Amino acid sequence: MNSIMMRRTLVLAALAVALVVSALSNAFAQDTITLRLSTPATETDQRSVALATVFGPAVADFATYQPHYNASLVAQGSELEAIATGDLEMSIASAQELATFFPEFSIFATGYVHQDAAHQVRVFNDPLMDPFKQTVEEELGVKLLAVMYLGRRHVNLRFPRSEKNIMTPEDLAGVNLRMPGTDAWQFLGKALGANPTPMAFTEVYTALQTGSVDGQDNPLPTVVDSKFFEVTKQISLTSHLVDLNYVAFSKAVWDSLTPEQQATVQKAAEDAAEAGRQAQLGLEDELVAFLEEQGLEIYEPDLKAFREHVQAQYVGTEFAASWPEGVLEQINALGDN
Repeated sequence: MNSIMMRRTLVLAALAVALVVSALSNAFAQDTITLRLSTPATETDQRSVALATVFGPAVADFATYQPHYNASLVAQGSELEAIATGDLEMSIASAQELATFFPEFSIFATGYVHQDAAHQVRVFNDPLMDPFKQTVEEELGVKLLAVMYLGRRHVNLRFPRSEKNIMTPEDLAGVNLRMPGTDAWQFLGKALGANPTPMAFTEVYTALQTGSVDGQDNPLPTVVDSKFFEVTKQISLTSHLVDLNYVAFSKAVWDSLTPEQQATVQKAAEDAAEAGRQAQLGLEDELVAFLEEQGLEIYEPDLKAFREHVQAQYVGTEFAASWPEGVLEQINALGDN
């Protein structure tokens, strides 16, 4: 039995026990319930702020929203298991986390699958997502309520645009691009057309400064927070990964709510996700202006050329083996580009 199947089996066994306990406890439930959310994010993270200021007040008539930040309640990466076993009510889950239970979710953590924030929402609300959501509910006891936008990763290079203008994957040939060290990230770097270089994040600034690498990929807030703009000259807005989280909710708790309460929780999650989405999009726009003021050249490449090239690299590989047939084409059809 492989590690994914073993983990799923253990969690499902614990879930069966938890559902029995939950059914018994529901009989003694009080009018007000406590919805504890555990997240590794900080209190000031846009996702945290949106849930605290939008979701919490919206459900206050029948529930107390109780967020726990910095993984202070449940260890990072264990939140879904905690929901499954009845030890937690809510979390913010990534597609990568869900893929450890259900490999087919890896498609939503792959380069050039989501085109932008609006495309993420269309995909999440489309019937193509129904089998994914149903599997998570039935096998893990987790209900996915909404999709939250985290931001777009771009290519950030140390040389000026006049030296090398990154408009297509061919322009990245020979470029030593720092990418996270996992096989999936390194594959994405190669698919982009670059020479991916694994390196600890803490070493990236010095590597850019000394020329050990030609560039790095990250969202704009990271470029600013880590001051990479001090040692780079240009950003090609490749948007090669439009990252996301899902608002994950206990199915046992959901089933204990009245239809009216369920509708309120659903709308509260969607409204919080929208508030966070707009805040993050606004921040990205502000950061483009800031980075241009710092002297960086920022431009949009041929996204269609990048998308077609990268998606073609995944066909027939182990990274796409778990993707349901036809889903990528359905996702692409929902895009504007």
